[in-house]
Amino acid sequence: MKALQYLNKFFVKYKWRLLLGVLITVLSKILTLKIPDFVGNSLNVVEDYQTGKIAELSEVKSILLQNILLIIGVTLLGGFFTFLMRQTIIVMSRKIEFDLKNEIYQQYQRLSINFYKKNRTGDLMNRISEDVSKVRMYVGPSIMYSLNMLISFIIGFTQMYNISPKLTLYTLIPFPILSVSIFVLSKQINKKSVIVQQYLSKLTTFNQEFFSGINVVKSYAIENEVIESFDKVANESKDKNIDLYKVQALFFPLMILLIGISNVIVLYVGGMQFIAGEIQIGAIAAFVMYVNILTWPVAVVGWVTSMIQQAEASQQRINEFLKVEPEITNGVEEPSEIGGNIVFENVSLTYDDTNITALKDISFSVKQGETLAILGKTGSGKSSIINLVARLYDTTKGTVLIDNTPIKESNLYSVRDQIGFVPQDPFLFSDTIENNIKFGKENATKEEIIEAAKNAVIHDNIIDFKDGYDTVLGERGVTLSGGQKQRTSIARAIIKDPKILIFDDCLSAVDTETEEKILSNLERVSKDKTTFIISHRVSSAKNADKIIVLDEGKIIQQGVHNQLIKEKGFYKELYEQQLLEKEI
Repeated sequence: MKALQYLNKFFVKYKWRLLLGVLITVLSKILTLKIPDFVGNSLNVVEDYQTGKIAELSEVKSILLQNILLIIGVTLLGGFFTFLMRQTIIVMSRKIEFDLKNEIYQQYQRLSINFYKKNRTGDLMNRISEDVSKVRMYVGPSIMYSLNMLISFIIGFTQMYNISPKLTLYTLIPFPILSVSIFVLSKQINKKSVIVQQYLSKLTTFNQEFFSGINVVKSYAIENEVIESFDKVANESKDKNIDLYKVQALFFPLMILLIGISNVIVLYVGGMQFIAGEIQIGAIAAFVMYVNILTWPVAVVGWVTSMIQQAEASQQRINEFLKVEPEITNGVEEPSEIGGNIVFENVSLTYDDTNITALKDISFSVKQGETLAILGKTGSGKSSIINLVARLYDTTKGTVLIDNTPIKESNLYSVRDQIGFVPQDPFLFSDTIENNIKFGKENATKEEIIEAAKNAVIHDNIIDFKDGYDTVLGERGVTLSGGQKQRTSIARAIIKDPKILIFDDCLSAVDTETEEKILSNLERVSKDKTTFIISHRVSSAKNADKIIVLDEGKIIQQGVHNQLIKEKGFYKELYEQQLLEKEI
């Protein structure tokens, strides 16, 4: 249970609720385990009347009536305390579940982009949902039933020992066998639980990717192949679950067998003691009731053990991610004043997941209010520059300066708060268009939203929709075309009014006429802002204050449009090619 020790801090947090639950459990069990005493006493009274120890029938009736009322009262009160026990311990488990999910979610927020490149979304979702649910079963039902079992045993066997020490010791004979069986089966359950959770993650990941890529699946008519792949994973998961439940299925019959043996021992040994005159008949009846009352706590040992082992496996998977330290950390607590002057000094960047060196000894500078256009072939390192500006990655070599301060020495959140980023593949939420634009500025007015949409040349498209700005988009903005998604994402960046604007090839899905309108508006909007424009089109770059051309992570050309079209090289070739395409 090493992994589950992580949860001890939550038990400390909710210690008073837990202690109250323990107290209520003790009271509940004391009351419940008084019933065999009353039943045994009733039988002893009848036996005493038959043997002449009690002469008056009315006295027997009075004692029996008193015992019946006590049994009813104790049962009702015990039931009430059981209700309170669930209200304390089970509610505590829900609070711990809430805290743990929040902690995992906050950790997910802290982790760097590189982490998400290495891990699948389905697996991340499974750990915060299914794995946490398994853990909740440990901190709630498992603890409740364990307390129930432990207190029942302590109180039950104490009362049994007071009645007959010899008969109590005989009753305990099967329990060493029970202990060894639990130990052996627990180890198997733990191993198989880890495998089951891993396969559940595979299933979740498979489904998440299938639903996200449904357009591709249908376009290529590969539904049957996908179904076959799913069936394979599902069948493997089913087999692993069956293996687990085969082991779990051994617990309950084993418990019942051992309880049955205890009952046989009680009847035989107790009967011999009764014949010898060592105990009364009521003691045997009380013992049989004690053993059967303890049947459920004993039988639940298997279920509790299974829950604990599954929780251990799940918490171990959760701890793997909770222990991951984010590669990008905020080293400055005080907010930083961001102007927008950016300098790259001999910067190199190698991605550790692929070992590809995307940038090689890059140096350039952009002043506040200037626009830098970055061009180059696919894979030349254009987006890598943007990743470093937004500090989604740190440099392998060299330094990125922002306002003459190394970016690592600036407050991370201040830097990102002053960046309006339009990615190459824009992401929109399953929400209204208005809320998607407001994502850039939560308290934006309707007028500001419309103005941003007009600057992104998307307003006319939005008002043509049936619900206008209240149109709810499908997942990842699937309701909109590629160009509409890009322009909505541009509106989101503009409305934020940041010091730094980044447009990562975000006009690739719009026509040249619309592109010119957007660029004209952006030139006005970004007048005092530092702007990065990444593009494959010369038309997007020609009005920039500076242009750099990348090839295989190196700067091969830099200057302004009028200068570069006169130089022999990539920029001139691209310009002439696109000019010819436009004329055609």
